[in-house]
Amino acid sequence: MKALVLSAGVRPTGYSLPRQIVPIANKPVLEYVVENLRDVGITEIGLVVGDHGQEISELFGDGSYLGVSITYIRQDLPLGLAHCVRIARPFLGDDDFVLYLGDNVLVEGIGQIADEFARLRPSAQVLVDKVEDPRLYGVAEVDENSRVTRLVEHPQEPRSDLAMIGVYFFTPAIHAAVDAIEPSWRGEFEITDALQWLVTHERDVRARMYSGFWKDTGRVEDVLECNRELLMGLRTDIQGVVDDESRLIGDVVVEEGARVVRSCIVGPVIIGAGTLVEESIIGPYTSIGADCRITEAGLAGSIVLNEASVHNVSGIETSLIGRRARVGSARQHRLVVGDGAHVEVAA
Repeated sequence: MKALVLSAGVRPTGYSLPRQIVPIANKPVLEYVVENLRDVGITEIGLVVGDHGQEISELFGDGSYLGVSITYIRQDLPLGLAHCVRIARPFLGDDDFVLYLGDNVLVEGIGQIADEFARLRPSAQVLVDKVEDPRLYGVAEVDENSRVTRLVEHPQEPRSDLAMIGVYFFTPAIHAAVDAIEPSWRGEFEITDALQWLVTHERDVRARMYSGFWKDTGRVEDVLECNRELLMGLRTDIQGVVDDESRLIGDVVVEEGARVVRSCIVGPVIIGAGTLVEESIIGPYTSIGADCRITEAGLAGSIVLNEASVHNVSGIETSLIGRRARVGSARQHRLVVGDGAHVEVAA
């Protein structure tokens, strides 16, 4: 089985990073995707990229450091998920494959679902979960045997609350469906329409409930929620330097070259390589990237990206501070600061 990972999406407002490589718990979202695939034995990965393809390829290379082989596939225009399958046909050949949206985090992985697909081998298998507002998703209607009877993209009057999560398993039957459909009202070739084509032509399309934590990381609040969830699995690992005047409470990771000086760290917290935390209080569920400077500050439930600095600010919570941003004496305690921005207000 192969994998097709889609990473040609948009960037979060104010950030130069594509959202698929925004670090959560100090690892890019895409790295979690690749690890989930590798853990079920899938090592041939096609990575669909757009304008930011060079940034992604510089980060992941050929994938060998993660134990996989990555082939980059260029999508020039955002023409939909089914279009990605179409342009990836030379890579996919006639193999079964999993289609995985590169900005989705599934903390508990896809092992059981992959095993079920391999055992039953329906034409397609979709992951679903119950959501409060199905209008925001592609929605599956399912019978008592978990067979999909109808699929609708962003229905105005949903007849089901089962939203499709961004992981789909396919046999080569999907290629005929992708070739048969027309663009939707959005001008895109929708994977939902291709799945509906399979249903209409009486192919076996199954739905599988996903019971673990998952999140599409398209919004800042989703990124922060994922960060919190992933940090819950942290275990203490001190590779850097923690001085005798500092206190570590709970699970804390201090990466190589990082220094904690006269500070209190309440885990779960991760402090990236080369970062200095001095005379500060870092509360739980906080990720601080590499080469940051946190001095005379207080943070909790936040993400600080590489090379950012925070000085003389207490009480920052549920905030996302971009790469190389500088924050000092800010009155706002819930911040979304873009890459390279400078926030400083006189006390």
